[in-house]
Amino acid sequence: MVCHRRAGKTVACINDLLRSALTTTKPDWRGAYIAPFFGQAKDVAWSYLKKFASVVPGVQFSEVELRADFPNGSRIRLYGADNADVRLRGIYLDEVVLDEYADFAPQIWGEVIRPLLADRKGSAVFIGTPKGHNSFYRQFQDADGKPDWFRLMLRASETGILPKEELEAAASQMTADQFAQEFECSFEAAIQGAYYAKDLQAAESDGRITDVPIDPATPVHTAWDLGVADSTTIVFFQAPRGGSVRIVDAYEASGFGLDHYVRVVKDKAYNYGDHWAPHDIEVRELGSGRSRLETAASLGIKFRVAPNLPVADGINAVRMLLPRTWFDKRRCAGLLDALRQYREKIDDKRQISLGPLHDWTSHHADAFRYLAVALKEQQPARKPADAEIHWMS
Repeated sequence: MVCHRRAGKTVACINDLLRSALTTTKPDWRGAYIAPFFGQAKDVAWSYLKKFASVVPGVQFSEVELRADFPNGSRIRLYGADNADVRLRGIYLDEVVLDEYADFAPQIWGEVIRPLLADRKGSAVFIGTPKGHNSFYRQFQDADGKPDWFRLMLRASETGILPKEELEAAASQMTADQFAQEFECSFEAAIQGAYYAKDLQAAESDGRITDVPIDPATPVHTAWDLGVADSTTIVFFQAPRGGSVRIVDAYEASGFGLDHYVRVVKDKAYNYGDHWAPHDIEVRELGSGRSRLETAASLGIKFRVAPNLPVADGINAVRMLLPRTWFDKRRCAGLLDALRQYREKIDDKRQISLGPLHDWTSHHADAFRYLAVALKEQQPARKPADAEIHWMS
């Protein structure tokens, strides 16, 4: 369900979970509401769940776990997608609501949530407002015409939920893209503060997001964003002669040690060149006294350290690189989603930028930034006669 702001989608879905919990014939029925962040789930949905469930005799609430337990054995619990890989694995669900799904990491549905519904033949509801052509957009398109799916789009100009004067006031204080996205459910509107959206739109128009073959004679280099308690992202790229860069593959996961990612790289068996990592790979860990640079070397990967430039300079390096970059649309789908949505955090009161918003897109965007910085660092100033020399090989 693609719904405009203040359409009442969260209230409707919480009540739908309640109805299912109270009318089910399944033993120990389990329902979940998942927001992009745990704190967001608490702020947006917890008061609604308590308000509407409190009329049920015998219901018990857990403020710590944001959970409602009912006398018939049913349970509804609130989660955040930012910790879904840890909190949700191993449980089962009969019904789940994914709120503001456009802000979810693309792999959360297929890798974490969808398997939880399998043995109980559960159901899922995707709700939110659009944020470009991402996983929410594809889910909405894929549902069209399928008998086991229902889809709905509610535009503010059509529902009558918000008064006309309120919509006019909102339109006067928002950009056209903001209003189209938030109130008219436009998937085509530009995302506010997105750093690379226009560059990627140009790449799409130019045909540079396509099937990109991997040249076995050209080295495949990697750029890494190394997480500690969260995700690690690896971007695989080739830089053949002529100045273009081919992004041929990308990998992202969380909850694994460095040995897992080294194994992933080796299993792909590409003709590898350089492996680039951020500068903090040289920091020694308190427990072992070794740096991850040393650990990686012992596992068979010798990293080069990307220059430690300010984030703003790195973002500019990415913008300079994108006009000559090609992406494999299939192997790099998650990376492309992240780069399209990577955006500024805006202080609404002061209307100033607070720098990049840290969310699921950050790991992909940081890895790509290290790639751009490494390429810029490796390309020396040359005389025109030397331009044909392959500087990355």
